Amino acid sequence: MYKIDAHQHFWNYDQDALPWINDDMAVLKNDFLPPDLKTEMDKTGFDGCVAVQAAQTEEETNFLLDLADQYDYIKGVVGWVDLQDVSVKSRLSHFSKYPKMKGVRHIVQDEPDDEFLLSPDFMQGVKSLPEFDLTYDILIFEHHLPVALQFVSYLPGCRLVVDHLAKPLIAEGELTPWQQNMRSMGRYQNVYCKLSGMVTEADLESWKPDDFTAYLDVAFEAFGPEKLMLGSDWPVCKLAAEYTEVMEVFDRYLEQFSEEEKAMIYGQNAIDFYKLEV
Repeated sequence: MYKIDAHQHFWNYDQDALPWINDDMAVLKNDFLPPDLKTEMDKTGFDGCVAVQAAQTEEETNFLLDLADQYDYIKGVVGWVDLQDVSVKSRLSHFSKYPKMKGVRHIVQDEPDDEFLLSPDFMQGVKSLPEFDLTYDILIFEHHLPVALQFVSYLPGCRLVVDHLAKPLIAEGELTPWQQNMRSMGRYQNVYCKLSGMVTEADLESWKPDDFTAYLDVAFEAFGPEKLMLGSDWPVCKLAAEYTEVMEVFDRYLEQFSEEEKAMIYGQNAIDFYKLEV
């Protein structure tokens, strides 16, 4: 079984570049680089990873691609490109020349307009991604799901993945209306979902593995083991848990699945979705 951490981040900490890291997140105000991650991956048997943008600049995209050139275990990069720019196709053409550039993400959850995903310029940019064999990561809060469902309905030709299960209200124990919306999302064959980011949606200080069971049950019901992938969301997960603790939650839950299903969820789905070379 080849294991891929399908969602994690690297950065040299810079307050201006990462304004979302506030004073309550002091543990994240450090540099987090590939050798640090490799130590954690080695503890848990992971072979490779996908590095995902955390800042909305092309400089960071270049930074991640440079790291991917240096470290073979970085199998793919989900970077940032201004999808609303009139010259977006030239930028996508430029970045698609890098073999490890696999997709694009925008931090939609921070946009003041809850219907940002449906803005015409942004939608046009996303529609350009298949031309360059690039995917799109959907980063939203659970209340954005109705808009996201409209968004994906317009994009049958795109490979799309929902990050962090769309951030359900785990700390509050709320399932409705998130579960209904996720079931609707899972019906789109081109839409995958990342089992990631859960510990930071739970009670940061006192979460228990059982807190996630109902949410994982919904994800598997909605998407099936053939459209789910695992991600640590390291180092952001450190707000609530260490890397090994995150993976222990998944290991425990996945005991009920066959070896073939585990192989899909632990790595093969990410390899197929992002077209990773392993």
